[in-house]
Amino acid sequence: MRSLLLAAALAVAGAIPAFAEPPQRIVVAGNGLTEIVYALGAGDRVAAVDTTSLYPKRAQDLPKVGYLRALAAEGILSLKPDLLLVTDDAGPPAVLAQMAGAGLRVVKAREGHSAEILAERVRMVGSILERGDAAGELEKGLAADFAALAQSLAASPTRPRIVFVLSAGGGTPLAAGADTSAEAMFKLAGAVNAIDGYKGYKPLSAEALAGSGAAVIVTVTHSLQALGGEAAMRALPQFAGAKNMRIVSFDGDYLLGFGPRTAHAARDLAAALRPNETIAKLPERPWVAAP
Repeated sequence: MRSLLLAAALAVAGAIPAFAEPPQRIVVAGNGLTEIVYALGAGDRVAAVDTTSLYPKRAQDLPKVGYLRALAAEGILSLKPDLLLVTDDAGPPAVLAQMAGAGLRVVKAREGHSAEILAERVRMVGSILERGDAAGELEKGLAADFAALAQSLAASPTRPRIVFVLSAGGGTPLAAGADTSAEAMFKLAGAVNAIDGYKGYKPLSAEALAGSGAAVIVTVTHSLQALGGEAAMRALPQFAGAKNMRIVSFDGDYLLGFGPRTAHAARDLAAALRPNETIAKLPERPWVAAP
């Protein structure tokens, strides 16, 4: 019986639970989902966020419930929320089950990184919060932006081979393989992941980088700063064969968040990879320029 109750309380993989009333105190773990909630005009209902939720800036002033993969039940339950909204990689699973068992409604977004999954998440959040009209407008805008980007890239003669490198806290550089948000962004930007022999992230070797045929190394700004800048990054043994490779960096939340800003981030990545081409800018959107 207890397992049935937990299953009813914990909605996983995109399932949309029924609420007698739309939730008014929400805890969100996952920057993309946080951005969706704010883009739908429901930011006033957010009681707390995880440490990855840095956009829009006003979300940074909210109480923090820790890193999305290391959530603690006590801190979240003490906020007395009526909904915990999390991404597929949030956890630990036992903690999510504990909170569901305590009566908190937990909704976990379906796994995946694509324009289709993003649209699904917009519809899901809009349905739960009874912001269907706003969700429809957001989904329509995103579809138009992705279509415009695809049209612009169709005229590009290049499909750059690139490597995404992440170095948490200045540690060993990790390269993104298949089934990662980085690879998904590469595809949206009309580029090819030059390291695709494995899934997830693995330590980068000088041999793998040199043999990848990559023209560009993409990283996130905080990783580059943690390493000491571009010169320090190139001085690492893993990048011994990167002399002729360009290095470009982006804000990690913007590039990998898979929220409402994703189409614009993909366009900016596409433009950075093609400095000698013109990649049309996308229309200004309120969810991209949110304060």
